[in-house]
Amino acid sequence: MALFRGARRGRTVGLAGAVVALLLGTAGPATAAEGDIDHVESDAGTLRVLYSVPGIGEGTEPDLGSVTATLDGEETVASAELAADSGEGITRTTVLAIDVSQSMEIDNRFAEAKQAAEIFLETAPLDVLVGIVTFADEVEVVQEPSLNREAAVAALDDLALSRQTSLYDGVQQAVRTAGSQGQRNVLVLSDGVDTSDTEIEDVTATIKGADIKVDVISLGQTGAEAAPLETIAAAGRGTVLSTQDPEALSEAFASEAQALAKQVLVTVEVPEGVSNEEATLAVTIDAAGETFTDSAFVSVVSAGPAKAPAGTGPVATPAPRFAVSTEMMLAGLAAATLGGLLVLLSALGVFAPRKQESLEDRVAAYSRTGNTSAATRGMSARPAQSVAAPNMTSQAVGIAERALAGNKGFEARLGNKLEGAGMSVKPAEWLLGHAGFALGAALVGFLLSSGSVLFTLMLLAGGVVVPWIYLAMKKSRRLKAFDSQLPDTLQLMSGSLSAGLSLAQSADTVVREGSEPMAAEFRRALVEARLGVQVEEALESVAERMQSEDFKWVVMAIRIQREVGGNLAELLNQVAETMREREYLRRQVKSLSAEGRLSAWILGGLPPVFLAYLALLRPDYLDPMIGSPLGWLMFGVCGVMMVVGAFWMSKMVKVEV
Repeated sequence: MALFRGARRGRTVGLAGAVVALLLGTAGPATAAEGDIDHVESDAGTLRVLYSVPGIGEGTEPDLGSVTATLDGEETVASAELAADSGEGITRTTVLAIDVSQSMEIDNRFAEAKQAAEIFLETAPLDVLVGIVTFADEVEVVQEPSLNREAAVAALDDLALSRQTSLYDGVQQAVRTAGSQGQRNVLVLSDGVDTSDTEIEDVTATIKGADIKVDVISLGQTGAEAAPLETIAAAGRGTVLSTQDPEALSEAFASEAQALAKQVLVTVEVPEGVSNEEATLAVTIDAAGETFTDSAFVSVVSAGPAKAPAGTGPVATPAPRFAVSTEMMLAGLAAATLGGLLVLLSALGVFAPRKQESLEDRVAAYSRTGNTSAATRGMSARPAQSVAAPNMTSQAVGIAERALAGNKGFEARLGNKLEGAGMSVKPAEWLLGHAGFALGAALVGFLLSSGSVLFTLMLLAGGVVVPWIYLAMKKSRRLKAFDSQLPDTLQLMSGSLSAGLSLAQSADTVVREGSEPMAAEFRRALVEARLGVQVEEALESVAERMQSEDFKWVVMAIRIQREVGGNLAELLNQVAETMREREYLRRQVKSLSAEGRLSAWILGGLPPVFLAYLALLRPDYLDPMIGSPLGWLMFGVCGVMMVVGAFWMSKMVKVEV
């Protein structure tokens, strides 16, 4: 970033010297023996300094061999050369923001401004990038910062006047046009007040955010009209130069070009032992029989691998190790989403050809154990042409099935969860989709964070955990729906039995008139009964799948009634009434404990959510925590305390009914 010096004491110079001071960083009249450190860039082991010697006459050159430099009072090796002759030196950019409103016709201001700009283009050093921005009713970048002087002169010749004065928008555009590298100056030339809807606060925020030098030349503005220009210049650490004579602009711009030609590039070697810290840099050089000196606080980086701390001094920000543009990030997200959707649809069999279901397939649909070996054996006995060639999806599912074959207990537990949730996928298919979701989440995290390992791992962990949470929630919701429908179902069965129907016929009534998930479970029980399973055993399987203790008691009552006799319809009515009373009490307890449960969710979820927010938007804020053993220890202690607190609060708000 550039360094600009404050107001200084000394003699008053003419218009040309004042403009030179404006564009080279001096905020006021310069003293005879005071130089200017305009810009500093820090590399490993060296400092590169743009140094100006204001006020020396034409034909006088600084004595490059006389340069000396100190860091915190310790003399170090320094060398100097003219910035224009340095080859690969510091980038120097100047943007001219020119008012092209109709008022510039007064006193031939527009012609004088164009002539002054052309003189600057012709005499400025060839390594200085020059850009041109014009503003009136609209803002236009007529020339991007470039070394092509002929194109810039041609752009000036094509300028034309129009109405209004979008001064604030023009300044903002000029700041953006100057870029973000090297020494950057913006010179605003205007004779009117802003007529746009842009607020002055927005302009000053843009200037301060870009850390750029902005100076203003005011043609004929005085008093209140010049106040906004002073605010703009103050935000850019510059000043406002007011003049009533447009003809003086040519001399001022020529002097500025000459001053740029005399700007010196000083290379300072960082002494050993000075590393990644702020130091006071003092540079001294002789010119015109006088010694010019200036000092500034800078951040230095030694020749080692150490990195300068962020935000300390005018050090060029190192390029990130990995960066992804917004367009690439959006394209990657779109491709990942499309790919994940295609994999999901393919796993669900949307693109698979329809085939005639066999008897084995129909029976396997009611087991959902994920074991397709029986069906495969049945298919192997058929002619080879009736078996479709395995596609990529079936091969992937086969790999997942082989992975589950070595852990039957996990496969059985996963199958029970899927059955309880009412999902028709097999364990192998679920495992395959789960892995794809986790990898997709990690890819999204990698793109959103521009390669942040921490955020990628966090989203990968979320991709592993979220499907299990979804499955548990879906299963819990289905089991609760089953329990809530049970009293009405028992009453429906009781009415059917009272009407003279058998137990199997009353179950069929539930299938036809009930709602999900009760109807689906009774339908499955009826299918099992038609395949030879006793009705009581089929209903007991429903109780086990739905983990319903109430329904287990109902099945036990049905067994007893079938063995010893009795009025089953009256028994089911009494059980239904008892369940309704218990459900009423359970909901009342849930309402009374809602405040405590909500507090538990907020207190338990706020820390990890805020941690994810910081990891995405302010990763540097977490560096002290994740970059030291003490930070990891604090993470572990906090995690244990969070788990204990969440467990304790869950026990406090959980009331068994």
